[in-house]
Amino acid sequence: MPNTGANAYPSRYRWLGLLGSLALAAGALTAGARSAADTGPTLRASGGAGTVLVFAGLAALTAAWLLLGRPADGQPPPGTRWLTATLAWWAAPLLLVPPLFSRDVYSYLAQGAMLAHGLDVYTHGPADLGGPTALQIPQVWQHTPAPYGPAFLLLARAAAPLAEHPWAGTLALRLAAVLAVAALTALLPALARTLGVDPAAALRLGALNPLVLLHLIAGAHNDALAFALLFGGLLAATRRRVVLAAALIALAALVKAPAGIALPVACLLAETDRAWRPQLRAAAKAVAAATVTVLAVTAAAGTGYGWIAALTTSATSTSWSPSTSLGRLATALTGVGPDGAVAAARLLGMVLAAVTIAVLVRRVARREDEPVAALALAFTALVALGPAFRPWYGLWAVLPAALAARSPTVRRVAELGCAVLAFTVMPDGFSPDGAELVLAVGGFVIGAAAVLAAERGKLFDERQLAC
Repeated sequence: MPNTGANAYPSRYRWLGLLGSLALAAGALTAGARSAADTGPTLRASGGAGTVLVFAGLAALTAAWLLLGRPADGQPPPGTRWLTATLAWWAAPLLLVPPLFSRDVYSYLAQGAMLAHGLDVYTHGPADLGGPTALQIPQVWQHTPAPYGPAFLLLARAAAPLAEHPWAGTLALRLAAVLAVAALTALLPALARTLGVDPAAALRLGALNPLVLLHLIAGAHNDALAFALLFGGLLAATRRRVVLAAALIALAALVKAPAGIALPVACLLAETDRAWRPQLRAAAKAVAAATVTVLAVTAAAGTGYGWIAALTTSATSTSWSPSTSLGRLATALTGVGPDGAVAAARLLGMVLAAVTIAVLVRRVARREDEPVAALALAFTALVALGPAFRPWYGLWAVLPAALAARSPTVRRVAELGCAVLAFTVMPDGFSPDGAELVLAVGGFVIGAAAVLAAERGKLFDERQLAC
């Protein structure tokens, strides 16, 4: 098998990342988001050594990813084939373990079961379903309607027969996420080549990213499906297939609504003629295709359009975001009611995000900004100014940035941001107490020691690997 540009240094970091992934998998067995049958009604994991292993693995995996981007003595960096194989290596240990860093996958199963039982998921929460499936859901989400579109709920309903078997159900939804990540792994280099960006750099920042491994694969989040559809739509747009592009992006928005922001970008990628008539024709085709897709999928799901009103349900009174923090700060400084201050701050954040997106759309329409770069900035504004923030939301900004950022400095800032976000959630998805923080720090120190050993060449053989 021919060598694909891998050299001793990338090989060392591939092994280091695999060690980190194995530690994560081992830690998940006791510290992950396990089923209620294992944890009891509190749903809290036992932690202990599992927490140490998870954070040691996080340190090793994240460092391996960061170090892969470092120039290695003038030798060529790894190519897309080598990076794709490395992603498979790092993902493999995470495929069969309990969910990590979130219990959202159990909510997906409950929502699918609710739909199968004829309950309106946009007005009822898992508590109205009851039974063993609802027991898997944290109390804060028991009465929360689904914030997801009907395309995803069709998938969740297909998994409904497994809803009362948490391990099997989570594996089924993780399989869907893994297939979506596999599609993303093919789409990113193809788009990068079309846009004139280094495909290996786009793949490393976009798909090999620890947040993809931790949250899309280990956490089985439905963002993976939205990303695969979204970037499939963008690739179709670069090939001037505007109807297919609009349909795929509409499907992505029917999984998670923010994907709809990409529809104007797809129109501009599909029609490069600056004259207004061709652009208007492309826009009309895109709107028609998106409308038909929304109507057809909503009719197939039988959910109605309640998902539009339910879009804000991902934010609770305890959710964190910059705008929410501003509202709580206003409460502390002025003594006004916390609910009103937080609501006002969140509304202000969404208004600012909408204004930012409108400005970006105008600049792209006037060809003052590159469409994909503007999309990355639009998602950044939406994520940063939205009512709730979770680590995997950062991928909405990072994935298009992987296709648009041409400056090594910008890429490095994005990488460091992802590395920080990787450490912000506990393995079971709940807030930590003091003892768990001590265990997490201890695990990080162990992982850092493994990284230092690898850097000194004492941990892994520096053989070349072909793929």
